[in-house]
Order: sequence, then structure tokens, then C-alpha cells
Amino acid sequence: MNKNESAENYLETILILSKRLPVVRSVDIAAEMNFKKSSISVAMKNLRENGCISVSNAGFITLTKKGLEIAEMIYERHTFLSGWLISLGVDETIAAEDACRMEHVISKESFAAIKKYVADENNI
Repeated sequence: MNKNESAENYLETILILSKRLPVVRSVDIAAEMNFKKSSISVAMKNLRENGCISVSNAGFITLTKKGLEIAEMIYERHTFLSGWLISLGVDETIAAEDACRMEHVISKESFAAIKKYVADENNI
């Protein structure tokens, strides 16, 4: 996993957790991703330094505008691609795993073209 993909996965996880929990903490991210808290601490430091998250004095993690844009882009790609693969008959687990890899490497142009194609095919 490259550095950018790793950062995108953390941001996506923070977004997902923020929809479920009143506050997001490093321990929540560690539990969700099945990582050690020490690994999360290093990643959160990097995300904070890159302006993607802010961390309150109480340790609550929130996405900045920059972080939210990245997280929403990755989450949209993941949900769309996994749903599309499932609709093609791919097993749910495999579809989610494949979408997780694809969401990081597909270009904006290709993703937009696939979305348009699927929408046109389904008269959406």
C-alpha cells in the first residue's frame, strides 16, 4: 500500500466513523481498521501536518475541508464501485475488496465515464 493510499484509507475511515459516532478518536480508528494505536498515532500526525484533520485537546479527530473532500471522493468511489461489481454478480466480499483497491488508482476521468455509462445503461 502506498503512502497516498494509506492516507486515503485513514480519511475514509474517519468519515465513516464520524457518521456512526458522536466523536472520532484514535482508538476508534485503530479498532475499525484493526491496527495498533501506535500506528494510528503516526498516521494522524502526518494527516494533521498535511492539513487533512484537526485534533482537539481532548483527542477528538475531525476532517478539515481538504480531508473531507478526499474522504468523500474515496468513499463515493468505494460505494459506487462495490455496488456496481455486486450488480454484475461479483460476491459481496470480493466486490468490497476489489473496490478498495480500485478506488485509489482510478482516474477522475475514468470514474466519471464509468458512472455516466452505468447511469445511461440504467436510465438514471
